[in-house]
Amino acid sequence: MVFKTVQTTPIEGQKPGTSGLRKKTAVFREPGYLENFVQCIFDGTGGAAGKTYVVGGDGRFFNTQAIGVIIRMAAANGAARLIVGQDGILSTPAASNLIRKYKTDGGIILSASHNPGGENGDFGIKFNAANGGPAPEKITDAIFAKTLEITEYKIAEQEPEDIGKVGSFTVGDCRIDVVDPVDDYETLMQELFDFDAISTLFAGGFRICFDAMHAVTGPYATRILEGTLGAPKGSVINAVPSPDFGGGHPDPNPVWASELVAIMNGDDAPDFGAASDGDGDRNMVMGKGTFISPSDSLALLTAYAHLAPAYSGKLAGVARSMPTSQAVDLVAKRLGIPCFETPTGWKFFGNLLDAGKATLCGEESAGTGSNHIREKDGLWAVLLWLNILARDGRDIVQLQSDHWRSFGRNFYSRHDYEEIPTEAAEALMAALRGRLADLPGTAVARLEVSTADDFAYRDPIDQSLTEAQGVRIGFTDGSRVVMRLSGTGTQGATLRVYLERFVDRSGDHTQDLQAALAPVIAAAEALADITKHTGRSSADVIT
Repeated sequence: MVFKTVQTTPIEGQKPGTSGLRKKTAVFREPGYLENFVQCIFDGTGGAAGKTYVVGGDGRFFNTQAIGVIIRMAAANGAARLIVGQDGILSTPAASNLIRKYKTDGGIILSASHNPGGENGDFGIKFNAANGGPAPEKITDAIFAKTLEITEYKIAEQEPEDIGKVGSFTVGDCRIDVVDPVDDYETLMQELFDFDAISTLFAGGFRICFDAMHAVTGPYATRILEGTLGAPKGSVINAVPSPDFGGGHPDPNPVWASELVAIMNGDDAPDFGAASDGDGDRNMVMGKGTFISPSDSLALLTAYAHLAPAYSGKLAGVARSMPTSQAVDLVAKRLGIPCFETPTGWKFFGNLLDAGKATLCGEESAGTGSNHIREKDGLWAVLLWLNILARDGRDIVQLQSDHWRSFGRNFYSRHDYEEIPTEAAEALMAALRGRLADLPGTAVARLEVSTADDFAYRDPIDQSLTEAQGVRIGFTDGSRVVMRLSGTGTQGATLRVYLERFVDRSGDHTQDLQAALAPVIAAAEALADITKHTGRSSADVIT
């Protein structure tokens, strides 16, 4: 085996965002671009010599070629072993499970999550630490520092063997184990949930439609839902992973999962609908004619988690990202457990989970998970819902309605303004931050501001401080506006505007969502001059 050292120079713009490095696929295919960043992952984490890594991705265009490069580079850098998903396929939750189960030194996951794929789409790469979770900032900062000073990378000249079949081969002294991507994940799910109860639910005529969106969860959902649990054949749609996700956008929300929405709003709708995203860590759930918002889903799962075997005892706590609605806070208060508010990004839940302070976690961007791994987990959320429905007896629509009558409803929506010129987006946020100190006590679009700040998070475990995580503006009636720039896009900037209005137990919970939020929407526009700064009269995507 011949290893070579290739001279290189730093490439601008290789700073990881909230979940790794994401760029257009064409950028990753430029000479040396992927190689530079992979070498910096190894160098920024103390070198690869003698280490074991999990490697896999969501099957998007360039996935298998990139894995070939990573195998060659890991071997050249002295790695002892790689655990690789067959055909390069590993959902992000499954990769996290493998890292934890086999106690590896981390993992390299190839995905741009919910972003479009294909030759003209997006690509991404991120490093997960030994706990199975996304690398914390101290690691991503170290990787980024290496990208600014890199002078060479190491790689094997020979292409690795085919990863299309389960088995083992070597590249130099590095052993490559190609594993079935579903086996270990399904074993874990069987340990968490009452599969007998869910099987009985399906045997009784309960119907589900799971939209895999031509993405990575297709093989997982097909084997577990239709195979092991006995859901009717065809319950999983768009089940074969596609390099361009069938030409669609693998983001599980009512806009992009329109096929599922049409089915669930149809005359012969199944009892339960669900979708997952490109790499399998997000989820959307629906009842007949009813969308369950991710924020409400987190609150409901927290309230009824005790119906699943793994969560039958008292939850240690729950955590939500700051922009997520405060619905789960109400549940946590009644249960007598702590509720943590963190910045956006699953990595911020890691310390809480590792320290046993939280059992369930969630964020408004369709991510929920628990301490079973260190990533959000789309299919896990679906199985927990099915376990709850099997044990409780009510359908999901009635369950949500009863929940609102018990706790009140947090009307909630996110308005996204996509691909704004970065300078314009930053100017908007700077102007808003400049006004924060003067806002409390003032009236904005008939709402009185009670609080205004730029969210900062002091990690209760390691005391690290993360600042400038988004502007929070609260009103005296309990309404709230949050604004932040997203770190998951590949060009320009995305302004996310989060809108929340609380209606108590005795109020009208059946109002049209956007109509109920109209006063808060008007206040957001008045506060930030969104139209002036962006040139947009309305959001590009409303969820």
